Amino acid sequence: MYVDDADLELLLLIRHFERKLLELFEAGQLNGTTHTCLGQEYIPVALRTLLAEADFVFSNHRGHGHYLARFGDPHGLLAEIMGREGAVCHGVGGSQHILRGRYLSTGVQGESMPVAVGTALHLKREGSKNLAAVFLGDGTWGEGSVYEALNMAALWQVPLLVLVENNGIAQSTPTGMQLAGSIAGRAAAFGVRHHLVRTQDLDEIRAELGPAVARVRDTGEPLVVEFLTQRLGPHSKGDDTRPAEEVDLAAQRDWYRRYAAAIPDRLGLCDIRQRAFVEQVVHEVAARPLSKWDERCLLPNV
Repeated sequence: MYVDDADLELLLLIRHFERKLLELFEAGQLNGTTHTCLGQEYIPVALRTLLAEADFVFSNHRGHGHYLARFGDPHGLLAEIMGREGAVCHGVGGSQHILRGRYLSTGVQGESMPVAVGTALHLKREGSKNLAAVFLGDGTWGEGSVYEALNMAALWQVPLLVLVENNGIAQSTPTGMQLAGSIAGRAAAFGVRHHLVRTQDLDEIRAELGPAVARVRDTGEPLVVEFLTQRLGPHSKGDDTRPAEEVDLAAQRDWYRRYAAAIPDRLGLCDIRQRAFVEQVVHEVAARPLSKWDERCLLPNV
């Protein structure tokens, strides 16, 4: 099982960043809420090489991995969450609401879909080969805005890439109890292509999705990509209602265990480096003064 150094470093950066956030919340050093992507880190890492810098990326409430895979900026993200100087959005967006260039995250379920479709329509009218990629969870398929946006995307044939991180649970409700039918069936109802990804292997994901993403760029046809994944941590910072055996089963499928078995020495060394790096980031950012609101907060951070 192969993974290159850059991918491994990024996987472990996201893993230890997320773990540290939960520790900081538990210690009372952070306010508000946070939603970690523990167990799902491989998805944005795999997509890193498939998405261009000029593509638009719309993230969601569980978006730290999406941000770190795109920008590699743990200092700016942590400063945003802690409300310290150097924050991506001057500390007013927090964990969920971040704007940076062509990247936007939001904590409102389904909000990004219609915005992404409008953006994709703009790209089509420009004659661009760029696309709008939007991350959704399985629970967001209960929002009407998703279907209205998918309907328009299909009618207008816009370069929209819908990335569904299906971790099998919507906050505390198993997907089978809140989603009738399937995501594939719902995409088919609008005549939108659907691609199911079961593997966690980065090279396999890229090989599978490379031609499909290229087709979105070349033809302007929307595409729904569904990743069957798992969430290791709680929905938010401490509200995990799943039975212990279910959490253990998710942990057994974790990419980290597979790499630990396949490349123990490389993983171990990289793991130590990234743990130390994240500790260094926390120490440095926590020592900064609090971020202050001023007129710059009204301008996009580009």
